[in-house]
Amino acid sequence: MNSKIICAPVKRPRCLRYRKQKIECRSSDSGFEEELLTPFSSLSPDFTPSRPSNPTADAQTPCRLLSDWQNFRDYGESCYNIQKLNEEKFLPVNCLARQPQVTAEARCRLVSWLIPVHRHFKLSFESCCLAVNIMDRFLSTTPVAADCFQLLGVTSLLIASKQVEVFSPRISQLLALCCDAFTKDQLCNLERIVLTRLSFRLTTPTLAYFLYHFTQCRLAQDGPGGHDHSDVARCWSLARRICELSLADYAFNRYRPSVLAVCAARLAERLLSEAPMGEAGLDEEEGHCTHNLRLLVSLNQEVLRTMAEL
Repeated sequence: MNSKIICAPVKRPRCLRYRKQKIECRSSDSGFEEELLTPFSSLSPDFTPSRPSNPTADAQTPCRLLSDWQNFRDYGESCYNIQKLNEEKFLPVNCLARQPQVTAEARCRLVSWLIPVHRHFKLSFESCCLAVNIMDRFLSTTPVAADCFQLLGVTSLLIASKQVEVFSPRISQLLALCCDAFTKDQLCNLERIVLTRLSFRLTTPTLAYFLYHFTQCRLAQDGPGGHDHSDVARCWSLARRICELSLADYAFNRYRPSVLAVCAARLAERLLSEAPMGEAGLDEEEGHCTHNLRLLVSLNQEVLRTMAEL
């Protein structure tokens, strides 16, 4: 018998293989997940994919209008009924009643600042409307110090962009616009407080949705070929600017988003000398809102022209 010890074959250790591309990890803004740095990340620490250069017309090109009209024909009425039913639940009427330090003028300045900020990041109008709604609903439940009011505004915009957009702005970008008056920890902490106060209820019927719905209603009057798409887009653009003015004015806080949207659409048609949708069906609330919007536009004609250049 062979005296040598019989051993099981041992697998030879392989040489370590390294990736040609170095992959690093870093914490994301939320702090709960990590983001892999790809070769695209070396271009810029704040690199995001390019977006359309004109944010006011990104969703209103003729091809998009036709495609959206086809979806609207199938599901528009059902979605509208659901949103109309829920808008009362998310309406923050008299949101400043419990605010000893935040005034209507301060809210107007903040919202007027958030509007160009959301355009700067090329966010949708839906994100802007949702951000204002989140801010107002939080104000209706929690007193806010005057020196933290701007932080609440950018936090609301961050939450809204995470809910609506594919790519949201980075916290560092938002804080830079505040002249670094706040820290990342302060913003993240306030974000958690806002979400807790609102019970994570973010699917709000917004002014942007109802304006989109009424724009599609105009296309649906005679079908997709019955109107000039450029005229519809022009009317939508003006109505959007009117809605932006109403977002900043606390006096319009008591109106439902659906009422504001239909009144802004009617007023935009009248200002552009388009065929009006008719006023026979206007109730008292819509008539009062239309009158106030007309007064608001007459006082802010220069602002409307400035918005058109953005």
